[in-house]
Amino acid sequence: MLKNKVRSRAIPLSLIALLSFLGCEKMGKKSPTAVETTLENQIGNTTSAFPGANGKIAFGSLRDGNQEVYVMNADGSGQTNLTNNSAADGVPARSPDGSKIAFVSDRDGNFEVYVMNADGSGQTRLTTDLAQDNPPSWSPDGTKIVFMSDRDGNPEVYVMNADGSGQTRLTNNAAEDNYPVWSPDGTKIAFASNRDGNYEVYAMMPNGTGQTNLTNNPAAESSPNWSPDGTMITFISNRDGNFEIYVMNADGTGQINRTNNPAFDEEPAWSPDGAKIAFVSDRDGNAEVYAMNADGTGPINLSNNAASEFAPDWQPLPSKVTICHKPGTPAQKTLVIPIQALKGHLGHGDTMGPCQ
Repeated sequence: MLKNKVRSRAIPLSLIALLSFLGCEKMGKKSPTAVETTLENQIGNTTSAFPGANGKIAFGSLRDGNQEVYVMNADGSGQTNLTNNSAADGVPARSPDGSKIAFVSDRDGNFEVYVMNADGSGQTRLTTDLAQDNPPSWSPDGTKIVFMSDRDGNPEVYVMNADGSGQTRLTNNAAEDNYPVWSPDGTKIAFASNRDGNYEVYAMMPNGTGQTNLTNNPAAESSPNWSPDGTMITFISNRDGNFEIYVMNADGTGQINRTNNPAFDEEPAWSPDGAKIAFVSDRDGNAEVYAMNADGTGPINLSNNAASEFAPDWQPLPSKVTICHKPGTPAQKTLVIPIQALKGHLGHGDTMGPCQ
């Protein structure tokens, strides 16, 4: 049952423009101003988007007669078709900085991994194999994408560079390995496998070593997704008679049912701030995208459409940005600052990105 479900999910189913702040008053050249001191005091040691603010939700929809990738605001408003293609497009995966979306499409004859900008422009094919390549997931630094491919005769987990080069198999098992997803700190990849006779959630190192069963349950478990702080994993299980959304600690302990609903609940995706979980449910008669609090309370139908929607993924808005701070010439310094400190605090001549 889950075997078919795993296949069906994969097949049927920005860095936001912050920058028009340049042109504020010029900083002094001899000693740091109060604003400069404030910026230096707020320097972080990472540009990671985990955890970050909640952006738009990408999802798949059949409302136009074929499978397309849509986006909507976190409250369900502003639903927009991004792919606009007669082929089947789905299973969107946001890049860590929110600027790109990896997705799956059969527009070239079989399901392959593609990437596009967050607004739908620049749709580019990454895999070029006659086999089926699907559910992509980005590494937290945005340089690699992990995905499933059956190019070697059965579904295995592969990794490639974000431009599609360097495609390498990570699992080598006669069973099916699917739904890989990278941990926020980059040290683990969770995935689903039926190597023990039923589907379970596993974790391994990014090089494929240390493959460990986390769920260890006779029921079927799949579709893992990490919390933004990396301490928990949400997944689906039918151990209570139907598929529900569960959460567990990253080591597999503390497995808890969060949906407790007689309908079919699947495809969970944590919000970047860790407060909510988006998921798919047919509790209103057809598959829709919902969001609930991370403890399972307050489920809300976001998509509200007569067609089927599936595979939501939340856009992370980075909590910090890198600027080249230029209090004077030739003095300059690369700073990593909270976004909240950016607006109105850039001096004349400061630029986005590290100093060259």
